[in-house]
Amino acid sequence: MASTIPLSDNQPFCYNEYDMLQKVVLCSPEHMSIKRIINETQKYYENENIQAEIAIKQHRELLAVLKKKGINVIVLPALERFPEQVFTRDIGFTIGSDIFIAEMATDIREGEQEALIEWLKTQGMQYRQITEAKIEGGDVIVHEDTVYVGISNRTEMAAVNQLQKMLPSYQVIPLPIHDEFLHLDCVFNIISPTEAIIYPDAFNKKEYDMLAERFDLLPVTEDEQFTLATNVLSLGNKQLISLSINKKTNQELISRGYKIIEVDISEIIKSGGSFRCCTLPIVRKQA
Repeated sequence: MASTIPLSDNQPFCYNEYDMLQKVVLCSPEHMSIKRIINETQKYYENENIQAEIAIKQHRELLAVLKKKGINVIVLPALERFPEQVFTRDIGFTIGSDIFIAEMATDIREGEQEALIEWLKTQGMQYRQITEAKIEGGDVIVHEDTVYVGISNRTEMAAVNQLQKMLPSYQVIPLPIHDEFLHLDCVFNIISPTEAIIYPDAFNKKEYDMLAERFDLLPVTEDEQFTLATNVLSLGNKQLISLSINKKTNQELISRGYKIIEVDISEIIKSGGSFRCCTLPIVRKQA
């Protein structure tokens, strides 16, 4: 399958995780808080919780960086009943020219997809829905004609099977991750045609060895996995948005020729997600 550039800005297209980001969906953390523990990171920060005003300020800085890079940023309306709505990656995913609507796994997040659906309708964009099982976009990573899908507490094998039927020209590969990890992109992220960041202890040997055969893997340490070193956002042309706290990972990326753009979203990551989690690409194109 050959990569092609979308005919217009209004046509969704994502063939991988590292081409030039052109159009992306975000949502401000207006009502962000830890109301009910739904992952290990939230358990750690339960007593401290999240200061929404700081999270909002940090999110605005992220948005400003994206706009300065010439990226078309769509901001969905933030609704009070959704404390996790900042993590737009989970509500859908773009594969090729198809936008898929996710099926959320926790009731505290069920319904977040509706804001995305409403925006797609205003744009006249078609979308497809997973209906047979739970699947969240943080578990979906696209690499040319292969789609890796994390099997986690949020994504079920039945959804992988349905996705494979819906995408017959792709190979959809399930990647089971250990239960303590939220999504695949918290422990694995493809950053170039040949390179990926990984937290090895999240995988069984079989899956790790398979990925090691396919990619030059950059392993992250346990402490930097906790601060989501894998969850960088690629802007294309070897530019990555990353947290400054992940010094070892950032230095290794720099040594490999990447430009690291540091943005502080330390308040947002208390809820278990970082840059990739906060962004839903609609269009990526070749440089």
